[in-house]
Parts: sequence; structure tokens; C-alpha cells
Amino acid sequence: MIGIEEIKKILPHRYPFLLVDRVLEYEKDKWIKTIKNVTINEPFFVGHFPHQHVMPGVLVIEAMAQSGGILSFLSIDNNATNETRNVYFMQIDKAKFRKPIIPGDRLEMHIEILKRKLQVWKMEGKCFVDGQLAAEAIMMAKLD
Repeated sequence: MIGIEEIKKILPHRYPFLLVDRVLEYEKDKWIKTIKNVTINEPFFVGHFPHQHVMPGVLVIEAMAQSGGILSFLSIDNNATNETRNVYFMQIDKAKFRKPIIPGDRLEMHIEILKRKLQVWKMEGKCFVDGQLAAEAIMMAKLD
């Protein structure tokens, strides 16, 4: 398990844009499982939507992408840090949102590497809430 302090050493993201709370488990060069606890205190709930709070889909995708970024860093040189490397989004395909994510939900993200060529990573992400598929996407990113 990897906690938030170690995640902050890997990713450059900070509040309010750091969307991964913990790494549950991973296998280098293969897959990662992470979580994001969604609370009513999230700043995006102020405007999305005031009468019925729903986590924006783009932030669900971002949470999966950050999980993939963590896996990328963990799969390469162990000396890489957020001060020496960045992950840049290149492409999103087949994004599907199957159920709204609301305050109190715990997102469990499963990310699997589909292909890696040089510094370009293609990954499949799935986001679950209470064991139910809530969102999914194919993502491509470049690690610099």
C-alpha cells in the first residue's frame, strides 16, 4: 500500500487537483489499483450541481489518468520524482460513464497497461463504486 505522502512525491498534482488518495496494490509494468474517497467537501460540488452533487466525468477520467501516471512512475526508474518527470495526457478513447458518482462514494480505480512504446503508455481504466462499474476509458499518455 502507498499512502498520500508517497503519492505526493510521485505526482506533481496538489489540492484541489490531486485525485488519488491511496494505492492499494500494483504490479510493476502491468496494473494498479487505487482509491479516491469522494466527500461533500470537494470544491467542484459547489457548482456541479448545487441541487444534486455529481462528480464531473472529466475528473473521474483525471483520477484514472493520475492512477496510470503513478503506475508509470513506479514502473520506471525508482529515482524519478515529480520534480524530474511529468506525465502528459495524449488521448482518451471509449470513455463511458455508467452511474453518477456522489459524495460518500469510494472510487476504486483499476488501471491496466495495454501497450508501452518508448515513453508512450496506453492504458485501460475502470472505475468501480461498491463493486459496480461506474466509468471506463482507454487513455494514452507520454512520460517525459
